[in-house]
Amino acid sequence: MAIRMKKLNLNDPLYPSLLKYIPQPPKMLYFLGELPNDEIPKIAIVGTRKATTEGKLIAKKIAYDLSEMGIIIVSGLALGIDAAAHQGAVRAQAKTIAVLANGLDEIYPRQNANLAQEILSLDGAIISEYPPGTPAYPEQFLARNRIISGLSLATLIVEAPIHSGSLVTARYALEQGREVFIVPGPVNHSNYEGSHFLLREGGRLVTKAEDVIEDLNLGEKLKTKVESSKNDFGNDEITQKILDSLGLKKGGLTIDEIIKNTNLEPQVVNQSLTFLIFKGRVKERLGKYSKIK
Repeated sequence: MAIRMKKLNLNDPLYPSLLKYIPQPPKMLYFLGELPNDEIPKIAIVGTRKATTEGKLIAKKIAYDLSEMGIIIVSGLALGIDAAAHQGAVRAQAKTIAVLANGLDEIYPRQNANLAQEILSLDGAIISEYPPGTPAYPEQFLARNRIISGLSLATLIVEAPIHSGSLVTARYALEQGREVFIVPGPVNHSNYEGSHFLLREGGRLVTKAEDVIEDLNLGEKLKTKVESSKNDFGNDEITQKILDSLGLKKGGLTIDEIIKNTNLEPQVVNQSLTFLIFKGRVKERLGKYSKIK
């Protein structure tokens, strides 16, 4: 690819904030394209490589609809559901993020090289924690799943067999304090055994993009800043702690400073800040957060 590869270390102010505080965050991120603004919500969509035609259509449709609403889709560029999710975002002419399990000097799988070019042409990003020249070893695919979920507010599973790597992504999402959404399917279809297991374990059932938006309480904040929504978190103890902390210093605070001031868990602060940004109560500039008066 002619596009220049860039890299970020864990302490860089442009390092994605949701990813920074997961267990074992990547110490280095290599990427092609442009990393989207932290303020833009991101949803992961993953599933089996051996997807049915219906499953791929569902993934593509939900990704398209979420992209139209202002969500950035994150997935792994694999064959099947992952590719369909990226294709849905590309069809909406929207940014999408692909996370690879190998060095970025080679797109894997090769069948999706053209899709990767489309992603980059729309100012999306292709990301890896592995330096150029690193082959795609099997164990790296499971490890990269923590990055897919770690970049995202929530992970949506479409068609996951019982031994699917998507279940690993779901486990990572739960460990990171993120929501897990499941598209259900026929009870006798092997592609949904893992999906239905996740539903029994407490995953949220969804059938369309609007379900995801409603469950995450994003609403109209994706497209417009509704004035009446500014009071939604007024009685929430955690977000009030964060707002009080931000009022202590002019010029804003870093996430590390907020964590120190509030004594809250990093993932809690991260998630609350994201929603406060969506609600129009907090803004972020150069890695510092401040209240909007």
